[in-house]
Amino acid sequence: MTQTTPTATITFSDGRREAIELPVMEGSMGPDVIDTRGLGQHGLFAYDPGFVSTASCASGITYIDGDAGLLYYRGYPIEQLAEHSDFMEVASLLINGELPTASEKEAFVGTVKRHMLLHDLMSNFYRGFRRDAHPMAVMVGVVGAMSAFYRDSSDAFDPAQREVAAYRLLAKVPTIAAWSYKYNIGQPFMYPQNRFGYAENFLYMLHATPCEDYRPNPVLARALDRILVLHADHEQNASTSTVRVAGSSGANPFACIAAGIASLWGPLHGGANEATLQMLEEIGDVSRIGEYINRAKDKTDAFRLMGFGHRVYKNMDPRAAIMRQTCHEVLDELGLNDDPLFKLARKLEKIALEDEYFIQKRLYPNVDFYSGIVMRAMGIPNSMFTAIFALARTAGWIAQWQEMISVEHRIARPRQLYVGPGRRDFVPIEQRG
Repeated sequence: MTQTTPTATITFSDGRREAIELPVMEGSMGPDVIDTRGLGQHGLFAYDPGFVSTASCASGITYIDGDAGLLYYRGYPIEQLAEHSDFMEVASLLINGELPTASEKEAFVGTVKRHMLLHDLMSNFYRGFRRDAHPMAVMVGVVGAMSAFYRDSSDAFDPAQREVAAYRLLAKVPTIAAWSYKYNIGQPFMYPQNRFGYAENFLYMLHATPCEDYRPNPVLARALDRILVLHADHEQNASTSTVRVAGSSGANPFACIAAGIASLWGPLHGGANEATLQMLEEIGDVSRIGEYINRAKDKTDAFRLMGFGHRVYKNMDPRAAIMRQTCHEVLDELGLNDDPLFKLARKLEKIALEDEYFIQKRLYPNVDFYSGIVMRAMGIPNSMFTAIFALARTAGWIAQWQEMISVEHRIARPRQLYVGPGRRDFVPIEQRG
């Protein structure tokens, strides 16, 4: 029996146009999608600022159900991956489509480790920045410059070069990020060590000096690894869409990831965890929480509680509960449960989970609220929070970029609703009144 494709019909109340029938596409999970590609044939386009109701692509990588609070990587719930997996395994899953076997994972990890070193001349790029440059500014420049050093993996349309570029990006972004901080504080660059895992290596390059031996704390390394897992991909968000749009022109992979880093830098996107810590520092003391809660409820006040609520999740962010547990593990390990800032954060969390205003508006603590607290406890400065987000999201960006190039490659060209002046004739300057 032949199954008919469901359709949606657009009718026009003014009677000037005939009804338009459009096919409806069904995904394996989630809402159906009306295929509006045929609208152009009728002289019409869909209008959707921010693309909040538009599917820009078909993807098999990540699934989110914001109402139910679900996040799946390649069909695997984030809770299971965070508990049983690690970032290297998750990166392999995102990029290759399946969880690796033991031998496949060993080969994947080994290849990543061999690519963590930067070309020696790339260190010169750092000296061109001011010492107080934000690490994200440095990362945008240095990652983009990789295309000048790794031209043998810059052809987006060559599958072999794409694979090499994927390994290089995944491996070198932690080194680039850590070095941006070392340059900030005037310390010598530390080179990655093949004896360490991915998260351990980043902590080593961030905190070690040539003066003494440094061994990353395994509890902190595991916490950082979990942060990377939770942030590895998040469907078609602003930075991922930026990577896809840049890549649709055939731009080299290093330029595409640099574009994603630039987009992630925004305070409404990857900068949220940094903004959360700044908010806690502004509140300053438990005694002032009531004042700031009232300000958050006041629609005429520009103050907003950072780290609460989410654009997509209308239920509890599934990553938040995992990050909350990790937060307690780190604070216990470091003996920081009595730290004033962390006590303030816990009090604020308790109020938000019990206050009827926050419950009705579904303003639950999100993953940024907890991850900022964890990273601060680990001695990571606020300016590096978004950089760590970037190195986590690089895995997802690579997967999304590869899918875009190989599955449904078409250059992005959004249309617009023009609201400017109609046709006008040029008037010479001496005749303009």
